[in-house]
Amino acid sequence: MDFQPTEEQRDLRAGLRDLLSGRYGPEALRAAVDGGAAVDRGLWRELGRAGFFSLRLPEAEGGVGLGLPEAVLLFEEAGRALLPGPLVATHLAAGVVPGAARGTAVVTAFDLGERLVAHLGEADAVLGAPVLPAGEPVRSADPLTPLHRLAVAGDSSAYRGTGALLTAALQVGSASRTLELAVRYAGEREQFGQPIGAFQAVKHLCADMLVRAEVARTAVYAAAVVAAAVAAGPAAGGAGAGEITAAKLLADEAAVRNARDCLQVHGGMGFTWEAEVHLHLKRAWVRAEQWRTAADAEELLAAELLGAGSRAS
Repeated sequence: MDFQPTEEQRDLRAGLRDLLSGRYGPEALRAAVDGGAAVDRGLWRELGRAGFFSLRLPEAEGGVGLGLPEAVLLFEEAGRALLPGPLVATHLAAGVVPGAARGTAVVTAFDLGERLVAHLGEADAVLGAPVLPAGEPVRSADPLTPLHRLAVAGDSSAYRGTGALLTAALQVGSASRTLELAVRYAGEREQFGQPIGAFQAVKHLCADMLVRAEVARTAVYAAAVVAAAVAAGPAAGGAGAGEITAAKLLADEAAVRNARDCLQVHGGMGFTWEAEVHLHLKRAWVRAEQWRTAADAEELLAAELLGAGSRAS
């Protein structure tokens, strides 16, 4: 990827969009919320067969043999569909945890802090933990991201860079989807004999959403290119850390603020349980706390800028 996807990368993204539109459309999303089951094991195995989790494994190890630029495109599509489950952790566990690459195992991680884990009750393993620990359920803002608090601390720091980048890609997908929902509703809903999209205030909201989504997407793509060029192995480590940190910060802001603006465009309709909009906002809140929070990102970027200033002087 040279900041613009190649034809092969576009085909890869389109293939996953087709898979998800057939298996996890709006009806399946609402059914999952009503049923309380976040991880669809059948769909998880389909993702495994499609190479979603093994995308970055070498072909010699049974993987697809692609890299981070391709991974962020697929995760962007998963975020657009609001696909639940520990997608990032299972992807990172490919080649480390048996069954993760094929989608026959669901793997979670300590991505919300040392003691808080998402999807523990549905997981077969925790990345970096020798055994599956027990935990106490914690109320989650997102109905499809169940949380547990553990008595023992864990450490997924070795994967934090790549985890943050892939989570940022999920956020970009969500930001793009809420933009689509807002524009569509603004063109359909009428007030005073014309679509509400004709009103200047609504136009400005949608324009701001577009700018945030595109800036975040550009940052994520650029971070993926940089990290792929200088990093080796399943974790990006320190290579491209500044780009990844900035991408996560921008993507979190785009996902949260776009969902809020989309709610404003929809008015009271956006808050109804049947609507998709409020689910994007709740998921964006949770993802903003995963792998790298805004506070963490700001501290890292400040330290990097101060270090660069010291070296320059």
